[in-house]
Amino acid sequence: MESFKETVDRINDLKKKRRAIILAHNYQLPEIQDIADFVGDSLGLSQQAAKTDAEVIVFCGVDFMAETAALLSPDKKVLLPAPDAGCPLAETITPEELRAKKREHPEAAVVCYINSSAAVKAESDICCTSSNALRVVESLPQEEILFVPDANLGQWVASQTKKKIILWDGCCITHHRVKPEDVEQVRRSHPDGIVLVHPECRPEVAALADYVGSTEGILKFARQSPAKKFIIGTEMGILHRLQRENPDKTFYLLSPGLVCPNMKRTASLAMVEAVLRDMSNQVTVPEEIRDRALAAVERMLAVS
Repeated sequence: MESFKETVDRINDLKKKRRAIILAHNYQLPEIQDIADFVGDSLGLSQQAAKTDAEVIVFCGVDFMAETAALLSPDKKVLLPAPDAGCPLAETITPEELRAKKREHPEAAVVCYINSSAAVKAESDICCTSSNALRVVESLPQEEILFVPDANLGQWVASQTKKKIILWDGCCITHHRVKPEDVEQVRRSHPDGIVLVHPECRPEVAALADYVGSTEGILKFARQSPAKKFIIGTEMGILHRLQRENPDKTFYLLSPGLVCPNMKRTASLAMVEAVLRDMSNQVTVPEEIRDRALAAVERMLAVS
């Protein structure tokens, strides 16, 4: 049986040969995170990749993330080790459905969560992330906002703005399955624990948390807090990075249901090696979609 080191050595050799970098989302398996050049959230990774002189991007994540990397780095090849890694949240809306909803609300600005397909982004006025969603909404002159596709994130924004937020009926099934009683139970088990949750969780769960924020927000809060025990309300993959960055602190998962099967489809280093070896599973965005989708992303970047 070959060693872990042998596999890593082959990947590193292929990276040099292909002039490639490896991106891993915070929710990826520990061994995938450990061999990545950058670990982070989806937009941040795409921005980092765009700044490099790499010719190839291997994105260990899901399909919409690879699309975003392709939007920001049109001169680079973007490879997805798990081509069947979709996002149930992104799949709750199609461009056709969004166009129909826009006709129902012609005065509304369309704010599209980054967790969406490039084709849906192309039908939107501006994108947002979980960390800048409120800032993006507040930056717009319109008083009506059609917020797609995550209703929980939209409700979290709605609780902090006077603007009328029209919600799309979509959710991240992983975050949505967390219930208030999960928070109550974990507080009984760990009364000294600080509860940190992602705004993709239900509003009633977010209301019970000590902090609500993006994956990078949660990581930053844990680093800066003097507390020693944290209850984490987002996908379990983030625990690896939290523990690595804070070896003197303890982290518990808020709910055993916080596991995204799609994020685990990049199931082995062999899959990363295979796409680098074969230059397979390239993700591209048609030019007519790319221009409009990129414009929505760039409007967001100008705000934030």
